[in-house]
Amino acid sequence: MILREIVEAYVATGEPVGSRTLSRRLPMALSPATIRNVMADLEESGLIFAPHTSAGRLPTDRGLRMFVDGLLERGSLTPEEEEAISARCQAEGRSIEEVLAEASALLAGLSQAAGLVIAPKSEAALKHVEFVSLGSGRVLVVLVTEDGQVENRVIQPPEGLPPSALAQASNYVNARLAGRTLEEARRVLEEEISAHRTELDELTGKVVEAGLATQAGAGRALIVRGQAQLLADVTALERLETIRALFERLEAKETLLKLLELAQASDGVQIFIGSENRLFEAAGVTMIVAPYRNARDRIVGAIGVIGPTRINYGRIIPAVDYTAKVIGRLLG
Repeated sequence: MILREIVEAYVATGEPVGSRTLSRRLPMALSPATIRNVMADLEESGLIFAPHTSAGRLPTDRGLRMFVDGLLERGSLTPEEEEAISARCQAEGRSIEEVLAEASALLAGLSQAAGLVIAPKSEAALKHVEFVSLGSGRVLVVLVTEDGQVENRVIQPPEGLPPSALAQASNYVNARLAGRTLEEARRVLEEEISAHRTELDELTGKVVEAGLATQAGAGRALIVRGQAQLLADVTALERLETIRALFERLEAKETLLKLLELAQASDGVQIFIGSENRLFEAAGVTMIVAPYRNARDRIVGAIGVIGPTRINYGRIIPAVDYTAKVIGRLLG
């Protein structure tokens, strides 16, 4: 109970709490001396620490983890809150990207932290593919999907490629691979090349392979809203630098993939506190993230928040969980 009071005071104010204050907050009559003895045991166990000499105590990351896992009285959303989230995430008349951006902004507002969404890869079938020479050893690949999305990629063709090869590559893809997803088209091409069934010569085949290559995470996007809220309580220069570095890492593709891997580790909400989160441990933040699924029950993305370790866990965890389920229903 003493650990819970210390954590709840920290979440509410960010300030250390001392034995005298705790004696007034606790529901049972304990003297400040008794509370100090318990606090000494908690400190020895690595669950709380004193930020300054003779100061009150704050929870460590380990103490926060014990609180979240076993002591947190997790709230639930009211029907009105669930209805408000569902209404904000309505897809009618909007693209899925717009809906996801709205969901990210919604969580940012609820948590007073940064909301983030990993958007799903497009699984739409290919409608048309064009290979266009840009000169200087570069080729533009234009991919048009059946749902109207257009993606442009610039690739480096193999040396010695004749000009006619680009038209041949376009004709082959549109005749043989249209109507398949990008991943399916790539897999069919690999099988035909390995079985020597393709009509393409070696160099032209390499152009098609490069144009259809699905790099890990390609087609995904990370949508972040509310970054400024992470800076609201930051005054020390070194903390500003760590938060700035956090934003830089969020923009990196490999970070996006690691975030998705973390979310996929469990069906439900995942919580990473401070130093537990190797992606952002230097920034001293908490990440609460949940995966969402498509109509085939496959995890295709994730949604959550990144905020200070004193985030309101009891309120944000059910909000993240419910929002992930709403997004999954929309995709279904």
